[in-house]
Amino acid sequence: MSQWLVENILKGIKQAHELYYGLVLLVGPSGSGKTIVLQQIHERTGIPLININRELARRLLELNEKQRILQVSPLLTDLIQTCPGDTVLLDNLEILFDVSLKQDPLRLLLGLSRIKTIGAAWNGRIENNHIVYAMPDHPEYRRYELGDFLVFTPEI
Repeated sequence: MSQWLVENILKGIKQAHELYYGLVLLVGPSGSGKTIVLQQIHERTGIPLININRELARRLLELNEKQRILQVSPLLTDLIQTCPGDTVLLDNLEILFDVSLKQDPLRLLLGLSRIKTIGAAWNGRIENNHIVYAMPDHPEYRRYELGDFLVFTPEI
């Protein structure tokens, strides 16, 4: 299963280089193998793989709440710009949904994908032509219409 998915995502990444938004999302629930797939792509191609929770939290640690809100986008931009190549893989995006940071995670990813092609693991599901993060009664709940980006799902 994962080898088939790796091949399809690599094709998607090549295709995304030609799109306005170079965003490729791997959407699936926790434990569905998204991280393993990104690691396999990284090992096979050398495309940088960033754990966003770890790297962004480390950079936000010294900032106060207002500074954190204002610095998320510039810090993420700097993080991906320092990576070699024209593509970067992002895993563990949960920090982007933290309500205290007041961010729009998909908009952030779309903006980053104008700088470099982004392959990212999205912990959620596809439902009625939308990508969804969390459950509707959860404070971090997000629901976005599928749009100008590519989406893949692991077979479960």
